[in-house]
Amino acid sequence: MDSWWSLGEWSGFPGTKLALDKITCPFCSEPGKFTTEFHAEKKQPKGAKVLNFDTLKCSNCASFVQVFWSAGNERHDFRTQPWSLSFDKPPEHYPADVARYWLQAKKSLVACNYDAAVVMARSAVQLALRAHEAKGATLLDAIDDLASKGLVPPVLQDWSHNVRELGEEAAQPRTAQSPSAAQEAAEVVNFSDFMFEYLYLFPKRIGEFREHKPG
Repeated sequence: MDSWWSLGEWSGFPGTKLALDKITCPFCSEPGKFTTEFHAEKKQPKGAKVLNFDTLKCSNCASFVQVFWSAGNERHDFRTQPWSLSFDKPPEHYPADVARYWLQAKKSLVACNYDAAVVMARSAVQLALRAHEAKGATLLDAIDDLASKGLVPPVLQDWSHNVRELGEEAAQPRTAQSPSAAQEAAEVVNFSDFMFEYLYLFPKRIGEFREHKPG
């Protein structure tokens, strides 16, 4: 997106009304329980596009959330401030099995369960690699295989070889093995985020753009 006037043009949620059920309160983590306390609009100087500025009140905890949103081509998208830091549901474009493990990795990281975060993140990555028919005895081999096919960019491939928890040692627990540290767990979870953006988010966004672009 190269302009805020493009918000909601070819990606986001169905319909031209703000989907309150897709917004999670950043303070109590309850989804969709909002009333609109304030609404303002800004019209595009040379066009029909409208940018909306709403202040929502959570009916569960009485906190306020600012939402910037816009619609176009029978879809709309939004940005919130502040945004939720909890992880109640995975992105809709993730496959169900990948999403399940990814969500557990995120929740484990927030709860400081670093070993669990690493195991779940690795499992999510492994499922994604298998779905893309990657070959190799280890995760790193499989990532290299996808890179050789052009499905993973060189920068992501190089990063994978610098994430210790993606190596064979983390895949095979041993007696007296050192626990995963916070930074190491965060790195492998963040690696999974970027991997899934490349494998799932980018194709989804490109597909939406192609489907809804004019002409």
